[in-house]
Amino acid sequence: MIPVVTFYLLRDWPMVMERVRALIPRRLAPTVLKLVQDSDQMLSGFLRGQLSEMLALGIIYAIGLSLAGLETGVLIGLIAGLFSFVPYLGVVVGIGAASIAMYAQTGELLPLVWVLMVFGIGQVLESVFLQPYFVGDRMGLHPLAVIFAVLAGGQLFGFFGLLLALPVTAVLIMLLCYFWEQYQNSAFYADAGEEGSAVSGLEGSQVAARPERRD
Repeated sequence: MIPVVTFYLLRDWPMVMERVRALIPRRLAPTVLKLVQDSDQMLSGFLRGQLSEMLALGIIYAIGLSLAGLETGVLIGLIAGLFSFVPYLGVVVGIGAASIAMYAQTGELLPLVWVLMVFGIGQVLESVFLQPYFVGDRMGLHPLAVIFAVLAGGQLFGFFGLLLALPVTAVLIMLLCYFWEQYQNSAFYADAGEEGSAVSGLEGSQVAARPERRD
């Protein structure tokens, strides 16, 4: 069903968007459209960053498995990088396929240690370097924000939390930035200091205009 639904959504997407726009109240339409466009840019950056991360991780796995002596290391490494879009699936598929291929090639268990080391190093690089700088940088998120978002998503919501942590965090940060901008442009924020100055000036003028008493 996924290819069929995707085909019809892509074909009818402009018409769907026009009908959605028609439902938005006119006075709220500019604000809603701006938020939707900003969210779209965030999510587009997430997808581009995720693809770059998958490619980089696949290359790391391919080089590591080739250096470990696995003849099909390039193919298995690239497949593991492709499946890394789903958290932990790339590691499970890669370790399973590489272990079977390595044992079939050598007939020994010791080379399997090198396979585990390659994927262990790849996971460390993904968590510390690839995900923060490929995904977070394209989304405009600080590397520490990316790491803590993934940790919090996995801790609170498990597998789906890991999968959705970054796009949800990006949209929430975009909304917070919008509300912060609205707050800074509000009369409550801008006139707080001016109101105090105006009151002080008014009191000063009243004191200056008050006639002096002469005994």
